[in-house]
Amino acid sequence: MPELPDITVYIECLTPRVVGEVLDGVRVVKPFVLRTVDPPLAELEGRRVVALRRMGKRIVFALEGDLFLIVHLMIAGRLRWKAAGAKGKIPPSLALAELSFRTGTLVLTEAGTKRRASLHAARGAAGLTAFERGGLEPLDAPLDAFAARLRHENHTLKRALTDPRLFSGIGNAYSDEILHRARLSPLTLTSRLSDDDVARLHGATLGTLAEWTARLRAEVGGGFPERVTAFREDFAVHGRFRLPCPSCGSPVQRIRYAENETNYCATCQTDGRLLADRAMSRLLKQDWPRSLVALEEHVESRAVRRDAGPG
Repeated sequence: MPELPDITVYIECLTPRVVGEVLDGVRVVKPFVLRTVDPPLAELEGRRVVALRRMGKRIVFALEGDLFLIVHLMIAGRLRWKAAGAKGKIPPSLALAELSFRTGTLVLTEAGTKRRASLHAARGAAGLTAFERGGLEPLDAPLDAFAARLRHENHTLKRALTDPRLFSGIGNAYSDEILHRARLSPLTLTSRLSDDDVARLHGATLGTLAEWTARLRAEVGGGFPERVTAFREDFAVHGRFRLPCPSCGSPVQRIRYAENETNYCATCQTDGRLLADRAMSRLLKQDWPRSLVALEEHVESRAVRRDAGPG
C-alpha cells in the first residue's frame, strides 16, 4: 500500500501537472471504484484544481466551488500519468478511472482482483471532514505530542504506528522500517515504553519517513512515479524474510497474519527471541523455537536428518 513517502511524492509530481488546470473530464472505467453519488462527477468537470493535499494515505484534489475528489489507492492501486500526445497504452484490465486535463490524463489503476481502490467526491469542508481519521502527522509532531498520542491507548507498537486514528500515513512497510531503526519489538506494548524508548521511536519515525521521501523523490527526478511498491531491495527488514539484516547479518524474521506480515530482526529488536508466528506455532506447537539460536539448531538438525536419509 502506498504510504506517506509514496503519497507525498505522487502529490509533488502531480502538482506542476494539474494544479491550476481545469478538470476536463472524469471517466469511470470500472463502476465499483466510485463510492459516492453526491456531488455527481459531472459537477466537478470544468472546474479548476486549486490545490492537492495528502489526507493520511489518500490524495485530495481541491477544486473550484469547494468541491473535492478523494483518491484512495489502498493496497494495489497506483496512479499513472499520460502526458498529452504521448504514445503508449495502459492495459484496459488495470484502469479504474481517468481524470483528463489539458496537460494529460491521470489514470487510476489496480492490479489483482480485490477491488479496494476507491474514488469519492465531496462537497464543502464538512463533506471532506468525513474522510479524516484524526491521525497525528508524524513529520510535524514534536516529541511530547508524539509521546502523548503513542500512549493514548495501550496497543502493540506495530498496531499503534499503523492505526490511522493515531498516526497519519504510516502502514505495514514503513512501520517495520521504523521499528527496526528504533531497535524495538513490534509486539512491545506502548504502556511499557520508557521515555528513552519513545524518544528513540520518535527519532526513528522522523528519520525513516524523511529519508525515504527524499530517496523516492530523487528516484523519480522530473518524471512520474512508476515503481511504487511496498517491497524494496534496500529496505532493512520489510519483505526481506530470511535475508540478512543489514545491521547484524542475522536472518530477518516474520509474523504472518491475515494478508499481512510483520518483518523484524530478532537480534536487533527482540534480544534474540523469536516472536510466535500463528501459522507456524500451530504447526510446531511445543517444538516452536523460542530463540534465534534454537531456530538455527532446529534448521540444522532437519538438514542433518535429511542428508542422512532413511535407515
